[in-house]
Amino acid sequence: MVRRVEVRPYTESWVAEFIKEADKLVNIFGEEMIQVHHIGSTAIEGLPAKPIIDLMPVVKSIHRVEDFHEEMEGVGYLAKGENGIPGRRYFEKGGDDRTHHVHMFEEGDEQIERHLAFRDYVRAHPEVKKEYGNVKEKLAQRFPYDIASYIEGKADLVSSIEKRALEWYRKNK
Repeated sequence: MVRRVEVRPYTESWVAEFIKEADKLVNIFGEEMIQVHHIGSTAIEGLPAKPIIDLMPVVKSIHRVEDFHEEMEGVGYLAKGENGIPGRRYFEKGGDDRTHHVHMFEEGDEQIERHLAFRDYVRAHPEVKKEYGNVKEKLAQRFPYDIASYIEGKADLVSSIEKRALEWYRKNK
């Protein structure tokens, strides 16, 4: 089955879905979990997004994550290892009709700052949110069954936003 690239208008229910799933992760990881952040487009009010909730748990030790794979499978997650980002532990839920992504990092990993900076920068800059949302919607219409082209089509904009976001975030934390 080919996954459809679907970008929807922002919906308030994404926040509740994040909270519900974050609670499950906290229950699984217990004291190993430091915090869980809502990241990605569903975390940015008013931004059109693929309806997939991205969670970023921060853990004490990334090497202990494998100890919890059985519990993660029990709530519907498939472990994908680093999945292209060194130091990350990535999980997907929902198969071809994906509903959640978990991007887990150890406390202090530079990827945490990158994700939070991007989210907070887009939240704080309505013109960037509008531009990014427009690009996402156009690409989803142009490539409804080609996730690789959708991702490639927004890569330059994402990279540009990310650079500005990191500078802004470091000045404003």
